[in-house]
Amino acid sequence: MAEYETLGERLANHGISRRAFVKYASWLGSTMALSPAMSRAMAEGLAKARRQSVIWLSFQECTGCTESITRSYGPTLEDLIFDFISLDYHHTLMAASGEALENARKQAMAENKGKYIVAVDGSIPLKDGGIYSTSAGESNLAMLQETVKDAFAVISIGTCAAYGGIPKANPNPTGAVSVADVIKDKPIINLPGCPPLPEAMSGSIAYLLAFGKVPELDHLGRPKAFFGDNIHDRCYRRPFYERGQFAHAFDDEGARAGWCLYELGCKGPVTYNACATTKWNNGVSFPIQTGHGCLGCSEPDFWDKGGFYVPLSGSIGPTAKLIGGAALAGAVAGLAAAAVARHRKSSLKKG
Repeated sequence: MAEYETLGERLANHGISRRAFVKYASWLGSTMALSPAMSRAMAEGLAKARRQSVIWLSFQECTGCTESITRSYGPTLEDLIFDFISLDYHHTLMAASGEALENARKQAMAENKGKYIVAVDGSIPLKDGGIYSTSAGESNLAMLQETVKDAFAVISIGTCAAYGGIPKANPNPTGAVSVADVIKDKPIINLPGCPPLPEAMSGSIAYLLAFGKVPELDHLGRPKAFFGDNIHDRCYRRPFYERGQFAHAFDDEGARAGWCLYELGCKGPVTYNACATTKWNNGVSFPIQTGHGCLGCSEPDFWDKGGFYVPLSGSIGPTAKLIGGAALAGAVAGLAAAAVARHRKSSLKKG
């Protein structure tokens, strides 16, 4: 019976009222910038959906992405596992090991052929036959290709899976690549971040469940609902930027007053993510709110760009090229120059 039970039926059997469920769906829809009508459609779609089989593969990674989703507060990890999805395979979270673990993956693939979702965190090493990261005697490449073959969609969780991340950084000794560099024939949702926001993960899975398709993506394969705005445009320190009020050190008067961190290397103007609005730890804070500039971790090659404490005016070329070409480079460089000019003018007045 449980195999054919819809999510709505399952929640009702667990004492969850329709009102509470619709309220939750409305919250989830709002995190994805859906209209009220679409939020209702999501509620209806989720209620009719069956539990989604998810196979989670972990490759060259630090387990930070798994740590992130275990801190999801809406829905919680327990909700995701027991109500929304059937997490049939996960290297880190499964109690089984060895042959039993691999049998679980292959059974899930066979029983849900064409319907299961593959979640991947970590990059895939290709050098020397992929020997630098293996599982159950298989290279990451072989396991990925085998598992994705009959999948409905793939979710690249974290910057390592989405773009290659730190393993791919120069000199890339293992020949690490992203999931999209290997898989060309399946829908791929990129959820970059080091780590990504848990709500981006749970929201994307819920969208797939409710509508049976991937959400609207940007040019880098990221859901626009979570990666449609840059950090700078949504940052609460933006007014200080406009007034030319910048912190020059992490412990100076400007830093204590909450001034803009642009001159300390904040990459908010060229980084697209929902950190400034969704925030972390149950919406408590995000890096800039703690007094540290954005590192740009949801953008390709963020580690190689470096300059984490160098203003964008000193490193804008390669960054802008990756996110939109010469036109954007000129626009952001202009912003940078204007900001520096305002700051110098303000300093002269104070002097």
